[in-house]
Formats: sequence, structure tokens, C-alpha cells
Amino acid sequence: MSNNDIIVSLDIGTSKVRAIIGEMNNGAINIIGVGSADSEGIRKGAIVDIDQTVHSIRAAVEHAERMVGIQISDVYVGIQGNHIALQTNHGVVAVSNEDREIGEEDIERVLQAAKVVALPPEREIINLVPKQYLVDGLEGISDPRGMIGVRLEVEATIVTGTKTAIHNLMRCVEKAGLRISGVILLSLASGMMSLTKDERSIGTVLTDIGAGSCTIAIYDQGGLAAISTLPIGGEFVTNDIAYGLRTQSDQAEKFKLKYGCANVGDAADDVRFKVTRMGSNMEKEFSQKDLASIIEPRMQEIFHLIRQEVRRLGYGDKVNGYVLTGGAVAMPGTLALAQVELESSVRIALPDYIGVKDSAYSSGVGMIQYVSKYMGVRGSGVTKKAASRKASPAAPSKPGMFERIKNMFNEFI
Repeated sequence: MSNNDIIVSLDIGTSKVRAIIGEMNNGAINIIGVGSADSEGIRKGAIVDIDQTVHSIRAAVEHAERMVGIQISDVYVGIQGNHIALQTNHGVVAVSNEDREIGEEDIERVLQAAKVVALPPEREIINLVPKQYLVDGLEGISDPRGMIGVRLEVEATIVTGTKTAIHNLMRCVEKAGLRISGVILLSLASGMMSLTKDERSIGTVLTDIGAGSCTIAIYDQGGLAAISTLPIGGEFVTNDIAYGLRTQSDQAEKFKLKYGCANVGDAADDVRFKVTRMGSNMEKEFSQKDLASIIEPRMQEIFHLIRQEVRRLGYGDKVNGYVLTGGAVAMPGTLALAQVELESSVRIALPDYIGVKDSAYSSGVGMIQYVSKYMGVRGSGVTKKAASRKASPAAPSKPGMFERIKNMFNEFI
């Protein structure tokens, strides 16, 4: 193992918990370890059982550790859900250097100024995303470091969530013996990995269809403009299969993964499989086309609800395309069905790294890319080792995440 910086992302989903280890090597990212475990204690993207969730997190992290031969101590955690909200704010500071050159300290101060916003007592800031900087009134600046000016401003999007959801997530990770380096909105991470610069500018809907929920993130004018979560996903397809074939849910999931097809027209009638019916030992034979006739209506409904939600958010006529990601879109026939139902250009985003070329890993890989590009600039400790051979996962050598967030916002209270 080299001495390069290590970033570990933790994506806690409804069906799987995924830990991905990324190594920074001269600015390039290499994915060196991947661990996954069945997710217990999560329903529709929300934590409903802390102990089961802790067990799933430990299993995923241990899987990744065995692959690389190191012990993980620090992780970046992804968050999403219907409690997430966006709001814009403005920050202004005077440039502190005598020579009027804008430095890291000025950028940090203007970002902190943008965080000063009135929030309800039950909400908390998760991420701050700069949309543009202004130097003495000059707009459209993406990185003002090194520029000369007197007044530095920032227009930023503030991502907030409910304290209950955030703290329950943190509690699970910390009970699993891990320290939290940062919490990242998964839609920001996926957008980093899945969308091109042009797609973020012209109006694109990034749709992450997981097992228990579907997150819709609308990107416009270079940044995240709107977000929404629908409580529907791939496990609804599994439930339909279990009901239609009269079999157990775990068997239905296996048939979906092995024979599932979202488009009846793409399914084969000669691909057949036997199903043990519930309440008997008798087996009945079905074809892939039979299975597709169960899957297609539910997938049509999901895409219909996505399109309806985009309209509700006020972007019905402003969307120039959809980008799909998440585990549920890996099913054959999904792309063709989506293009028909959404009546727009659609593509499926896949991470371009060996070992994670699956849409289910988009959020986890995106988190590593997001941390390497943005979090380090803001002094969040991306240069420290996120994994160490000797570090004990449970060693409380750093203050907990609760204390760090409390200290971070003390000056604004």
C-alpha cells in the first residue's frame, strides 16, 4: 500500500450498504476496494432499526477491509431522503490581505458567511454548494483564488436536512466504530460522477432509482436547482413479482436479478425458469416474457411518477434530458422503456472504474470524486489518511461528529 491519500465512502441504501475505498494518486482516483452487505434496518431510505443498520455497516466495511488488507477508521457518509431541502443564500466579506489578493482564508470566510441563515430548530445544514463567486461585482467566477479585489461575495445553495434523520445516520456509523469525516448529499455526489458540465448547465434530471426510494435531482445553470424523493423503487417491483408468481420475496428478488426485463418486447419466451409456489412444494414454470409482463407496468408507473414530480417542481418544459442511476436501472430493457415513458433523451450513467462498473455504485464513487474535488479545498481533511493499518476503528482519538458540528456552528448561535 502506498502513502497516497485514501478516501472511503459509505452509501447506506435500502437494499445494500456499500463501502468504497478510493486512492488519490497525483490527482487521479483509483478504486482499490469495494465492500457490500445486505441492508437491514432501512425502509424506503430511512433508518428504522439502528442495531440492524450498524450490523450491516460493519459487514460492508469488513468486506472492503478484507479486499485491501487495511483497517478503515474514517468514512464520508452519504445522505438522502424526503427531508432534504435546498435554499439559496448570499455571503459577503472584505478581502483580508493587504495586497488585496484573494486567498484560501477569504474563501473560507465567505463560505462561512453564506452559512449564516435562519433555520427552523429541527433543521441542520448538510452541505454548502457555491454557485458562483463575485469579486467587486464581477460575476460568474468559479474560483477566485489569486484574483485581486476588495469585496468577495458568494452565491450558494444550502442543503439542509432534519436533525433527527442526520443524527440517527451519524449514530449508526459511530456505533459501527467509525469516525465521520463528512456528510455528503448523495445527489451532489451522483451529479459529480454522472453528469457532464453541459448537462449540469442546460437542465437535466438526475434520477437515482434505488430499492426503496427514487431521488430526483434537477440540475440547471451549472448547479443543483431542485430535489425531491419519491417513496417507490426496485423493491416494489420485487413485491409485484412475489405476488404475481406466488413465491417468497427473496426468491422473487433472485428471479428479478437473473431473468428480469423491464420491457416485454425485449423479453424472450424461450428463457424459462421454475418457481416454487408459496404454500406448496409444487413448482410451476414461467418464461422471461411472463416475468416482464409483471415488471413493465410497475416500471412504467415509476417513470410516470418521476415525470409528474418534475412537472410539479416547475421544470416540465425546461428539461433537456434524463440521466438514470441506481441499482434498479441495471435491469435489461429499462433504458428503452424510460425513453418511451419520459418522452425525452435518456441515458444510464455508469462509473468508469474497474470493479464498480454498475449503476448501483454511482453514488459511492461520486462521493469519492466530490470529496477529492471540493471537500479538500474547504479544509475538511481530505489529505489525512481515511484508512490505516494500525488505527483501531473504535479508537476515540477525535471528537465525535456531534461535537464537530456543534463547534462549527457555535459562532452563529
